[in-house]
Amino acid sequence: MTLRSLTSTAVAALAAAACVCGTAAAQQPTKTPPKPTPPVLTPTQPRVVPVIRMAASSFASVEVHVASRPIGGKWYAEDAALTGPARIRITYGQPHARGRAVEGGLIPTDSVWRFGANEATTLHTDVDLTIGTLAVPRGDYTLFMRHTHAGAWELIVNSQTAQWGTDYDASKDLGRTALSASRIATPEEALSIYLVPNAARPASGYAALDGVMRIKWGSTELSVPWTVKQ
Repeated sequence: MTLRSLTSTAVAALAAAACVCGTAAAQQPTKTPPKPTPPVLTPTQPRVVPVIRMAASSFASVEVHVASRPIGGKWYAEDAALTGPARIRITYGQPHARGRAVEGGLIPTDSVWRFGANEATTLHTDVDLTIGTLAVPRGDYTLFMRHTHAGAWELIVNSQTAQWGTDYDASKDLGRTALSASRIATPEEALSIYLVPNAARPASGYAALDGVMRIKWGSTELSVPWTVKQ
């Protein structure tokens, strides 16, 4: 047998084998691919729209500046790079009457009143003060008020700070001082607090180291003197 005949025979054998394999492959059952699992649909949650509201009270503050600051027992002139002015500041929530009774209504009688709205009314002073008859060292305080059926008014200076206006702890009182009361012709709609320095020559732009705290609401004006201790 020649090389050519052997090659032809081999080719025929390979072709027959391929035919057999093809027939076997054709006889294999076709596998169906698995169907994809449909996603689980959850009901859409309704969108919650926040209620946007505004507080019924305002936020107010009053502040006076002293052009020197006591440091280590000495007074230093105001210097923006070193000391800045000494400040006396009252910050408070400002309730509005809106036709409601103030005395005996919004301001209760014979109980301690929050002297404002929302957060506690605060006093910050960089100087030692005397408010009425009460000595108030420099620092931070909370202010409350008390009105009696007999018509007396008291300002309460409390050493507790950073609390809600209704959180009153009598054990933290620094002390109390009387307020003078008078009637005003035009009612004041919102609680308003003023720190008014005494100025004999207001045109000069300067005032003495004392003044009056004035408190107006409804038909009542309250007042108490204050003095910077030197």
